[in-house]
Amino acid sequence: MNNKQKKLVLTVFMMGVFCLIAKGQNPIIQTKFTADPAPMVYNDTVFLYTGHDEDDAFGFKMHNWLLYTSTDMVNWTEHGAVASLKNFDWVPHENGAWAAHCIERNGKFYLYCPMPGGVGIGVLVADSPYGPFKDPIGKPLIKNSDHDIDPAVFIDDDGQAYLYWGNPKVYYVKLNDDMVSFSGEINQDASTPENYQEGPWVWKRNDHYYMAYASTCCPEGIGYAMSDSPTGKWKYKGMIMDGDKRSNGNHPGIIEFKGKTYVFGFNYNILKQTMAKHYERRSVIVEELKYNDDGTIQKHPFWSKNVEQVGTLNPYNRVEAETMAWSRGVKTEFATEWERNISWDKGEKIADRLFVSSIHHGDYINVQGVDFSAGTKSIEVNIAPLYGGAIEVRIDSLDGPLIGTMVIEDQGQGDIWRSITASVKNVSGVHDLFFVFKGESDLFYFDWWKFAK
Repeated sequence: MNNKQKKLVLTVFMMGVFCLIAKGQNPIIQTKFTADPAPMVYNDTVFLYTGHDEDDAFGFKMHNWLLYTSTDMVNWTEHGAVASLKNFDWVPHENGAWAAHCIERNGKFYLYCPMPGGVGIGVLVADSPYGPFKDPIGKPLIKNSDHDIDPAVFIDDDGQAYLYWGNPKVYYVKLNDDMVSFSGEINQDASTPENYQEGPWVWKRNDHYYMAYASTCCPEGIGYAMSDSPTGKWKYKGMIMDGDKRSNGNHPGIIEFKGKTYVFGFNYNILKQTMAKHYERRSVIVEELKYNDDGTIQKHPFWSKNVEQVGTLNPYNRVEAETMAWSRGVKTEFATEWERNISWDKGEKIADRLFVSSIHHGDYINVQGVDFSAGTKSIEVNIAPLYGGAIEVRIDSLDGPLIGTMVIEDQGQGDIWRSITASVKNVSGVHDLFFVFKGESDLFYFDWWKFAK
């Protein structure tokens, strides 16, 4: 083999490698408006708790907190609302489910929830990160001032937990081991970092304590400070990213996952696709965060990069349709059998479903990095026909190779859930997967899918 042939083989090989490195797309959630991300790593999974801007919000219209999960940082599965203001009997209003934070301790999960207007910060507890969450104390955990918003919890190596919050100053308190009470005085940090506005997020790395926060206003960027102690003094170190007129606010959430560090925030890109006027309808976004050798953080352009996938998806297990890396047009919906008069499959003993809805001609769902290592024989999908239609199953791109088509007939029975199976061409290797919807009007509801080896 001559040098020219070797170069050609190497080029083809590298092209194959690059094809396998799938990248997510921002914003990471398209089916709902999400804000104020609070990521948590548990059991090799990222649990992303978010605020929820309603579709018709002008200002802040927020009733509940949502949960999404991912094992690869690219494909995100929605789990619906895990808590709402209705969980707190002492909250006097229905609007105001602002930035919350969830943390695990000793097998229990604690969700700290602020209510604006001086109502306070409440706490919910659950035995599972998916909930159900309940109010263990029946009153505010923190009721200090009108600044009681944006709680964030950090547990140090010695087991001491700290709760931080506040706008425009940082407050903190030491939590007791039960995580639903505190000891000592509420402290207003005299060393509130330069350019601090709101949304503190505290973590530790290599003996350095970090606090990131929404910085300056408005628009808000993300600044950060460092300290030798979880209680300060916090020394301003610079901006993780500057504010940008494309996004009025910001709210950081930072985790380490599979050897990488990620910073979450939000922008208004989904809203801006349909209108120029500003409303509070935000969309969560994520980017990899990089450190310098001295522990300081590299400055990032404003939400400019997509993250690489750090795993693959198994298509031979049942995959919820609301698992996606990107989508166009579709929404997600939660319904009970009695609310929607939906009949479940025979033998299924579930009283509710979260599913993909608002499916129209040309809409699609993209799932990235699907590992077809065992080949493909057929695909099974669970749907509820409305007017009927079809699902084209394609790989690699929206107009990529067609490997199968699911024809979904309207049998005049309304929205009765059923599973249908269709043959597909044999596919091997890792591919991006596209479900492309064809037909008229509201076509059908889509619950889950599964390939046969």
